[in-house]
Amino acid sequence: MDKLIHVSTEEDIFPEYRETPIGLLLEYHNLHRSFDSYSKAQLLIGMCMDNRKSLRIPDNFAYIIRSGGGNLRYSEFKVSYAIAIGGVKAIALLGHNNCGMVNLYSKKEKFIEGLVETAGWNKEFAEEHYMNFAPMYEIGNEIDFVLSEAVRLRSRYPKILVAPLFYNIEDNEFYLIKE
Repeated sequence: MDKLIHVSTEEDIFPEYRETPIGLLLEYHNLHRSFDSYSKAQLLIGMCMDNRKSLRIPDNFAYIIRSGGGNLRYSEFKVSYAIAIGGVKAIALLGHNNCGMVNLYSKKEKFIEGLVETAGWNKEFAEEHYMNFAPMYEIGNEIDFVLSEAVRLRSRYPKILVAPLFYNIEDNEFYLIKE
């Protein structure tokens, strides 16, 4: 957690993010900046599907892709669309604490039982489903994953500003991550 920098003033925002859509995101969410009006998205936000998180941003400010762990590996066409058609020039990646995609292997039995009991699947099919997809969605450590995903996206989209951020579900605040 020593890599995390809480944003409680404009000066806390890293210089490379100031006066960019990333800086605005931090100002809207953490600093309660008054909303500006937007007719088109300024950035893409990649974040977890976790229901404990909500964003304080103006309408039309951002495309948002929610996926387990904020993993955009399997949403790359959507990322490309937001850039090519939507014209966004920045991506905010939001990892968060207590993510369900961390240590998926410890949840195997509960996952399988849940599909059998709740969805009506047979056990063998539920187990096969888990074994096929869990390795794709396991993210390991939340901070390490969002940092590695930022590196991957920067390589893929070299002209796009990519910011790895951390969402603390206890205080509903964003934190910058020292790389």
